[in-house]
Amino acid sequence: MKTYYLTAFEKDGKNVLDETFEAENDDAAKDIGQKKLVEHGYHEHTHRCVAPNGHLVLFHR
Repeated sequence: MKTYYLTAFEKDGKNVLDETFEAENDDAAKDIGQKKLVEHGYHEHTHRCVAPNGHLVLFHR
């Protein structure tokens, strides 16, 4: 399992979600990240999910 980092922002740049979670691969992390954003109500906010090696798995502006 790898640790992924999920972050969501307000329009003014304020960080409203900063969470880590584990997933087996990037596809699973993308699915988990999207579900977490919906659960917290931040799916329409600017957000990103970053893999342990630093590449983006999920991004919305």
